[in-house]
Amino acid sequence: MPTETSLHLSRIEAAISGGMATRSPVAASWARSAGVHRLDPLTRLRDARVSARELAEATERLGALLPTAAPHLDRLFQIVGSLGACIVIADAQGIAVDRRGHPGDDRHFAESGLWTGAIWSEAQVGTNGIGTCLAEGRAVTIHRDQHFMASNIGLSCSSAPVHGPDGMLMAVIDVSTARHDLPDAVAGLIGNTVTEAAQRVEAELFHQHFPRARIVLLPGLDRVAGALLAVDADDLVIGATRAARLHLGMTGDLAARPRPLGDLMGCASHDRIEDGERAVLNRALARCDGNVSAAARALGVSRATLHRKLGRE
Repeated sequence: MPTETSLHLSRIEAAISGGMATRSPVAASWARSAGVHRLDPLTRLRDARVSARELAEATERLGALLPTAAPHLDRLFQIVGSLGACIVIADAQGIAVDRRGHPGDDRHFAESGLWTGAIWSEAQVGTNGIGTCLAEGRAVTIHRDQHFMASNIGLSCSSAPVHGPDGMLMAVIDVSTARHDLPDAVAGLIGNTVTEAAQRVEAELFHQHFPRARIVLLPGLDRVAGALLAVDADDLVIGATRAARLHLGMTGDLAARPRPLGDLMGCASHDRIEDGERAVLNRALARCDGNVSAAARALGVSRATLHRKLGRE
């Protein structure tokens, strides 16, 4: 009688040989695991972990991410902790740098490799939430026997990427549970919750990186998706989140090569010096509640000059 592990191997071989890799993201990951990384799904791999020094270096490279993410991960754990889940945040190399879990479940998750210092790249352990999220650059849920390694098919993992202010993938937030009675629908809901948490962390990092800029939310898109632009005092876009870059087709260092906000928003016009001057005058009047004398004093010009520039008699 076929064992669960032999059936797992048969499913993987059938999916790869049957060409499913072109139609299924999971099968594509299985194909990478077997063909590119040369992994055997039935081999029990020794848990790969970095040294304490390497873990400290990985944590340091993330900079503000971990303290920024901490309250969001705490709230996420309040939601998913009752499902027997743990939360892991990993860097762009798949190294788990922080985690949350109930002490009573710690031994089990430590044995499963869901612990700080463990490496969860696709090259190391095949198809899994963290590694496949990194490989594809998008949120994924790898539910039980969708894992490549047979030793991991007891886990259900939902992961979402966190991109830095420059739009580059910076980390992954993962929620994993070993509950055997977890329905696919619940796994999907967990996946949505993880994605929302990751997007909130990403947005907060973006705000922190551009403290003096005006943050503009692109209209017509999901607010949670975090399609944000950082705009300076000259209405030049100096930063954009990953979602905004994808939507507007922007690449590169925007601080070095800023773009006019009006051009990106489809409302560009021919700029005139007098229009800019009039905007300055009108802002001064607004700050002074329409008092022309006070506005003139604030601008360092005479009341008559201000009247003339505004085109008043």
